[in-house]
Amino acid sequence: MGHLLGIIGKPNVGKSTFFTAVTLAQAQIANYPFTTIEPNKGIGYVRINCVCKEFRVKDEPINSICINGARLIPIEIVDCAGLVPGAWEGKGLGNKFLDEIRMADVLIHIIDASGATDIEGKICKPGEHDPIEDIKFLEREIDMWLLRIIEKDWDRLIRRAEGAEKNLVDGLEKILSGLAIKRNDIVDAIKRTQLEIKSPKNIDDEQLLDFIHLLREISKPILIAANKIDVPEAEDNLNRLKKEGYQTIPCCAEAELALRRASNKKIINYVPGEKDFEIINPSILTEDQSSALLRIKNDILKKFGTTGVQKSINTAYFDLLKMIAVYPVVDVDKLTDHKGKILPDVYLTKKGTNARQLAYMIHTDLGKSFIYAVDARRKMRIGEDHSVENNDVISIVSSERRGA
Repeated sequence: MGHLLGIIGKPNVGKSTFFTAVTLAQAQIANYPFTTIEPNKGIGYVRINCVCKEFRVKDEPINSICINGARLIPIEIVDCAGLVPGAWEGKGLGNKFLDEIRMADVLIHIIDASGATDIEGKICKPGEHDPIEDIKFLEREIDMWLLRIIEKDWDRLIRRAEGAEKNLVDGLEKILSGLAIKRNDIVDAIKRTQLEIKSPKNIDDEQLLDFIHLLREISKPILIAANKIDVPEAEDNLNRLKKEGYQTIPCCAEAELALRRASNKKIINYVPGEKDFEIINPSILTEDQSSALLRIKNDILKKFGTTGVQKSINTAYFDLLKMIAVYPVVDVDKLTDHKGKILPDVYLTKKGTNARQLAYMIHTDLGKSFIYAVDARRKMRIGEDHSVENNDVISIVSSERRGA
């Protein structure tokens, strides 16, 4: 299924606008990879530069879209319920929120960078509220929720684990298995916090919370999307966020939504993530539409480079999750699949994925019967342990069928 992106934040920060903008369908994809889409789930896209330009071919995408060399790869996104302080104790829609981030692999926290909403999301004067407080409270909510889950079984866990470090890791893995938290993440967090796993009864509350805090950072990394960046008070807060070390993208979800809607209505040519747009037919624009588009161009695109929405999604996937894009083909000369389609598919996979693991991603039989792979650029054979690189075009040769 791939990796799930969760959009989080308190009420009234533009979270729904962001979600609507990113899931506003660009085009139908033939090989639709996601089956049941609940009301708060949708399909967004990561954007990469397609290799079609480099190879000078006209591609025929099946599992993605290519617009003038910009390849849009579908991903699943969940819009989590608005969060208020005390969610971990069940306040507001707390339990629903925490249930929705359970399976998320990466989170984008939409904040009101202008400080025009208080800690509970009630409207106040711009600059009146400090958005850094929102980040701290949200991180604490998730940490406390994880702590609660672990504490339920903690006594039983330490009795079983006493003197055997493997038992503690096994126990934690079992408790956290429904939260998309992997064993490697648990081991990494234990090492880095120097948790006393050989004598777990000596672990105090503070040490346990430090471990949980780091585990959350590793297993569910959070990117900050500083929304409402067009409000004057937002820029000071943006600078403060960056100084505090938060990975932050300046963002205007309203502008992105306006551009995508105008693009869908064929008013403008706009590809998500572009630095500019082109008005197709100026004569059909109302005065209000004209001035809104001009404001977006001058106040957001010229100033910040993009609306920040597509950049947030890309940063979450490529920087936080460390994903790469790989194109599997059958014929390395023609770059086609077995039906003759040129560069039909592109897969998002973790950096460090090897050739055999890629084969398994394409089809289980292909992984089982893997012989070797071929790199289409270098026309060289590569072995099963060879790590594939970003933008590689790879053919898998197997004993089941030659090439995939």
